[in-house]
Amino acid sequence: MEHGSPAHADLSTAAASATRSKIFPWAVFALIFGLMMSDYMSRQVLSSVFPVLKAEWHLSDSQLAALTSAVALMVGLLSLPLSLLADRWGRVRSVTLMAVLWSIATVLCAAAGNYSQLLGARFLLGFGEAAYASVGMAVMLSVFAPRLHASLSGSFLAATFFGSVIGVALGGVLADHLGWRTAFLIMAVFGGVLLVLFRIVVTENRLRQHATEQSVSADPASVGARAPLSSLVNNASLMCAYIGAGIQIFVSGVLLAWLPSYFNRYHDMDASSAGLAASVFVLLIGAGMALCGIAADRISRRRPELKWTVAISIAALAMVFLMVGFQLGNGPLQLILIGVGAFFCAGSSGATTAIVASLSHPSIRASAFGAGTFANNIFGMALGPFVVGMLSDRLGLLGALQWVPLSYIIAIAVLALGLKLYPAGLRKLAALELKPAKTLADDSIEQLPAVSVR
Repeated sequence: MEHGSPAHADLSTAAASATRSKIFPWAVFALIFGLMMSDYMSRQVLSSVFPVLKAEWHLSDSQLAALTSAVALMVGLLSLPLSLLADRWGRVRSVTLMAVLWSIATVLCAAAGNYSQLLGARFLLGFGEAAYASVGMAVMLSVFAPRLHASLSGSFLAATFFGSVIGVALGGVLADHLGWRTAFLIMAVFGGVLLVLFRIVVTENRLRQHATEQSVSADPASVGARAPLSSLVNNASLMCAYIGAGIQIFVSGVLLAWLPSYFNRYHDMDASSAGLAASVFVLLIGAGMALCGIAADRISRRRPELKWTVAISIAALAMVFLMVGFQLGNGPLQLILIGVGAFFCAGSSGATTAIVASLSHPSIRASAFGAGTFANNIFGMALGPFVVGMLSDRLGLLGALQWVPLSYIIAIAVLALGLKLYPAGLRKLAALELKPAKTLADDSIEQLPAVSVR
């Protein structure tokens, strides 16, 4: 029997299947999800200790805001380049290094003796967290079939909102009873425990054994060929997925930043009550991302292109409910409509992430998700709160929030264009000419895309 015969291939496939465990992929998902929560718990615990830091170190509001912006700035600048490096160096090793860095940075936050030291620790935190969303997503999806990608992506991204709520709520309790430094230390311990479990359970060999048929490899650093990086930016349908997803995140970024102020100013709530009310809506955003992702997978099971239609429909629903909700006077109906709008406001994320996966080669998928993270931050999480702040100065916060849902019109138009171009995008992906993988030392700057878009 020849080595390359069909019978030999069948035996190889059977042997590979025998080594696979049904539990392992879900263990990978649980650990990647938990580390994402740890990421945002370490990031957002700072918000809960703002009053203590302000009183203890006599800080201004702008200084406090800089501690938050430092992390977002590092994530915005480094997500794509670090994702590119992870696709070459190895994703498991990259996840490990990132988690080590953000855990160490969280400990340094606890040890900071003054404002400058805390600011430096926050920059290191952002460096450690910069590419985790994209690289962790690539690791997780490598062991699951595409029919589950929207569900898993939505759930994974929802961890950012769940982690944020836990970080703020638990951080406040810990700071009140044990001191603000202990709050940071406990967040670091949580991340450290998950990291140890990740290193015990997840290895590159196990990922390769459980890689789905659609994946070239769980870790492209170990394979002999990869796609050109230019394929991340020269596929029009893929670019529409990046931009459309980023713009639909615009509103969720606004709600995260401004809902506490909205409840404080227009519903006569004190600061703590406004924060608690806002956290309920943040949890709705996270739940919507997870459940809408599951719905997208079910609806598109036989027709993958329907993920575009689901993303468009979810964006339209969010726009309608939020526009009507913010136009109504205060009352239960208004809060219900805003809550429904919050549920849908980032619900397209699972579908758009699955679309990005379907239009990018597995060998550079972490880089593709890095580009998506860039777009989410530039067009959504960073731009949204800033635009509303400017509008609020002219129209009042309520007036600004009444206009914000119209941004979905742009997202819907871009996603509709992406749907139209999707067949051509798939053909372009299938026609890619793979080239031999190189080590980091062999890579040249000419391999990088001419335009860096995140």
